Amino acid sequence: MNFFLETLKVIVLLVYYLLESLVLLVVPVRKKNVSGEIVLITGAGSGIGRLLAVKFASLGATVVLWDINQEGLNCTVRLAKEKGAGRVHSYVCDCSKRQDIYRVADQVKKEVGDVSILINNAGVVIGKRFLDSPDSLVEKTMEVNTMAHFWTYKAFLPAMIAANHGHLVSIASCAGLCGTSQVADYCASKFAAIGFAESIDIEMRSLRKTGVKTTIVCPYVINTGMFDGVKSKWPHVLPALDPEYVAERIISAVRQNQEIVLMPRITYLLYLFKSFLPVKATVLLLDYFGLIDLMNTFKGRPKKE
Repeated sequence: MNFFLETLKVIVLLVYYLLESLVLLVVPVRKKNVSGEIVLITGAGSGIGRLLAVKFASLGATVVLWDINQEGLNCTVRLAKEKGAGRVHSYVCDCSKRQDIYRVADQVKKEVGDVSILINNAGVVIGKRFLDSPDSLVEKTMEVNTMAHFWTYKAFLPAMIAANHGHLVSIASCAGLCGTSQVADYCASKFAAIGFAESIDIEMRSLRKTGVKTTIVCPYVINTGMFDGVKSKWPHVLPALDPEYVAERIISAVRQNQEIVLMPRITYLLYLFKSFLPVKATVLLLDYFGLIDLMNTFKGRPKKE
């Protein structure tokens, strides 16, 4: 195909895809059935991971729960069963350790089957200025928030590719779209998680594995305890997010094969501004919304959690 024809084709498709996306804002895609799917959720012992486990179980999915906290896992299993879950499997797994991920993944494949929906949700945050962050905790942040995604994909993606069926879900963060103070390692880990997920999505398209879908989730601060102490400067404009709302949005996005989800919706506008505004203007907006000093009141979860 010569240059002119290919350029014309691209222009026509661009217009078509833009119109399609506008139509889908008004007429949502029919939600796919997840009953019978094997859904693995990391960090399922608390917070968003727990809510996702309960909600997927209520939709008839087989849920596989990973967490480093046995007590938290037990609570999630109980809640899932109370919602009528038929098949719930829980495993203690340290997502900061590659060999632990591979070991437990092999156990899951033998005892449950091939995972068809993988949700990388486990995450940690230090919340200190970069020079005050211990090296060991910086490494832990990268291991859990980023490298764990590499190892879980290595473990479960081959079966999805073979079947041309599956869904990869990365619970990232708005911190993966814009850097700010006192979360240098956290932002770096989430930027990396987003880049990794986007790259794998393109690889699947290149391999013509159209049945393997990707969803990247970028929420603002969620009221789960992970960011305890953090307060929004203008909560009516940029509110801390309700966990139930976030979990419902994630499940809807997965069932509609939505590629990327930003929460709250105003962050779509802020992300757009960042792409073309001068750096000084971006910093001005960050300061206006209180994002530069957002972590000054950070406390985080108690250590027992």
